[in-house]
Amino acid sequence: MGHCRICASPLTETFVDLGHSPLANSYLNSEDLHKMEPHYPLHVYVCSKCFLVQIGEVESPDHIFRDYAYFSSFSASWLEHARAYAEMMVARFALKQESLVLEIASNDGYLLRWFQQQGIPVLGVEPAENVAQVARKRGIPTRAEFFHAGFASQLQAEGVQADVIAANNVVAHVPNLLEFLKGIQIALKPRGVATLEFPHVLNLIQQNQFDTIYHEHFSYLSLLSLEKALAMCELSAFDVELLPTHGGSLRVFVRHHADESKSDGDGLLCARKKETEAKLHTLDGYADFGKKAVGIKTDVLTFLIVCQRTGKKIVGYGAPAKGNTLLNYCGVGPELLPFTVDQSPHKAGLFLPGVHIPIYSPDRLLEERPDYVVILPWNLRDEISQQMSGIRSWGGQFVTFIPHLEIF
Repeated sequence: MGHCRICASPLTETFVDLGHSPLANSYLNSEDLHKMEPHYPLHVYVCSKCFLVQIGEVESPDHIFRDYAYFSSFSASWLEHARAYAEMMVARFALKQESLVLEIASNDGYLLRWFQQQGIPVLGVEPAENVAQVARKRGIPTRAEFFHAGFASQLQAEGVQADVIAANNVVAHVPNLLEFLKGIQIALKPRGVATLEFPHVLNLIQQNQFDTIYHEHFSYLSLLSLEKALAMCELSAFDVELLPTHGGSLRVFVRHHADESKSDGDGLLCARKKETEAKLHTLDGYADFGKKAVGIKTDVLTFLIVCQRTGKKIVGYGAPAKGNTLLNYCGVGPELLPFTVDQSPHKAGLFLPGVHIPIYSPDRLLEERPDYVVILPWNLRDEISQQMSGIRSWGGQFVTFIPHLEIF
């Protein structure tokens, strides 16, 4: 890691060092378990000039994202989030049957389906061909491409520009951030609106969310750092919404810098104020985060070791990327967490990378009747604890490790 991906300043300040870890979505088949597994440094820096928190590009996006194990439609709460977004955007920006909504990293069509149901034309751009095929089968036009300035120019040459560009949880996944934002500037109509949703680095810091750090996430954004990048691409933020998704996210509304038809909203000023109060414009706002990660690691290991020594049965729920970061950083294998379960048929039957914990279907919980179920996707704790409330019938309890160890 040499220079900042926004301002090109030398990177010298460590935000947190999580050691070495495999790619968070590189799930394994049983025949892979005896093979050598690549691990990469998970060392995160903060730029001392523009304050972008970032890691290096240890693997190419083509290797990480061309065949992807995450399908958005398996989360009921995320589908509802997408439905509400579509309803809001149609009403707020008066979208019509002549409008076009383009989504970057459109996954399996989880979002665009809601616009399509209202008769609004849509186009998905999704680099993972296996995921794009699922979207197409659902009737969502999808291009299996990485989005960048060159591809946006290609769309423009084809006569394609969007009234709305949605980029949910993709900005952090882009190693060349400026090239990505320049693509939005090209693909967006002169009076169009782009929305960028991403986990807020302020919540990451305040809620000890170090497990959201993995190699797919190249950047950990604040509004402060994003606005500097937008300005370099002739774009401007004009409003911000604070969202509960993914442990606390920002939805930033973006316009062309030359578009004066949209005035700044109160949300923009509020978000700037919150970041300033948290000192995200100075290195002080990023200090001591590594010590918090060590504290959680200690609590996790202590809890699991006590369970093992006292004969308590403990298993996991979910196989998210964030769980893989947590378990690899803590060094937790099947000796302390025998298995986890996941609703996605694309993950059941596989093994978690690095730690080799097996993944089963949720039916396994009813068979094993564990004392504790660790919810690894803690951002979905309410949804999961309601869906799996049956474990309480035998006295089972749920556990989350972030932002601190909690049994409930």
